[in-house]
Amino acid sequence: MGVFYTDATVLNLKDESRLVRLTGVLVDTGSEASWIPRQLLESIGVERRKKDQSFRMANGQIITRGVGYALMRSGVYETVDEVVFAEDGDLPLLGARTLEGFNARVDPVNKRLVAAGPIPAAGNIEEM
Repeated sequence: MGVFYTDATVLNLKDESRLVRLTGVLVDTGSEASWIPRQLLESIGVERRKKDQSFRMANGQIITRGVGYALMRSGVYETVDEVVFAEDGDLPLLGARTLEGFNARVDPVNKRLVAAGPIPAAGNIEEM
């Protein structure tokens, strides 16, 4: 798919005036979750809601990290998502669930996010 980076904003769900802007964040469709540096999440008051969530890293190593909830934005896209409290040495990135929440997909040729199109939904009750 190729590697590319984008800018993103992370906001506190309870107080959107508390935010942090990230430039050049890796877009990684191979990672389920978005990883944001712990210090940045703490600086805007994002709370750890899950203390010891396990993650399997690309190299097979199992680690634990805290997880919280934040409002995520990138360009015209916005979603509420879980965010991992990344520690020193962890790679900050936007993961697949955030992209799904954005209803965006990766344009690998132009290395950018693009609208994914209509969201699949169940039929109308009368149609069943």
